Amino acid sequence: MPVVGVIGGGQLARMMQPAAIALGVRLRVLAARPDDSAAQVIPDVVLGAHDDPEAVAAFARGCDVVTFDHEHVPTPILERLLDQGVAVRPGPGALVHAQDKAVMRERLSAIGVPGPRWSRVSRAEEAEDFAAEAGRPFILKAARGGYDGRGVWRIEDAEQARDVIDGAAARGIGLIAEALVPYARELSAQVARSPHGQAVAYPVVETVQHDGVCREVYAPAPGLDPGRSAEAQRIALTIARELDVTGMLAVELFQTADGR
Repeated sequence: MPVVGVIGGGQLARMMQPAAIALGVRLRVLAARPDDSAAQVIPDVVLGAHDDPEAVAAFARGCDVVTFDHEHVPTPILERLLDQGVAVRPGPGALVHAQDKAVMRERLSAIGVPGPRWSRVSRAEEAEDFAAEAGRPFILKAARGGYDGRGVWRIEDAEQARDVIDGAAARGIGLIAEALVPYARELSAQVARSPHGQAVAYPVVETVQHDGVCREVYAPAPGLDPGRSAEAQRIALTIARELDVTGMLAVELFQTADGR
């Protein structure tokens, strides 16, 4: 049986197990604790930290391919695995776009994917310049580390922007500013891509967030125009190709009131 190593023992790794059994694939999990979600249901568990180079290297030995159930594995660790001949899917060159929002925005802008006006900001004056162009309110985001609504601030005035920027600077956190998008609902387009570039798109779904956490998913997205659905899938497939993603990729999108 091929062995797929999963760095991280969370719920996504746990949800891989039923499919792995059906496909005749053996999962090996690098978990931080023996009671991690995936460690409770997957027999082959190695305890170790996802950011420990030696623990990850030892874990990868004997795996046919290594993947992860979260984006927080340092890319230098994954690059070291590649140097050692370990297959890493998706590779660190693709993963960095999930780790760093500034890198992601730069790349998506370069390949022509539609998105809000954005800019890197490190000083209150830069935030004011951005507000003059994009308007208020606008959004400040931690470039790295934010998730589930954390590291995201809706900025109403200059004083609030200064407080967020000063606080982030004190903690060594980089920020980006984004124009506020008045959206009607959130959509997600999921695709799968092989190492040979073959790719398929799943039906576009609607996601419902509460306090920054996804609580409900409607599949397929109710009432979504077929043309808009195809466009969302095209965007996701383009991103997967341009970023050279091997594996699964979910692209989250806003649908505005006019249906765009």
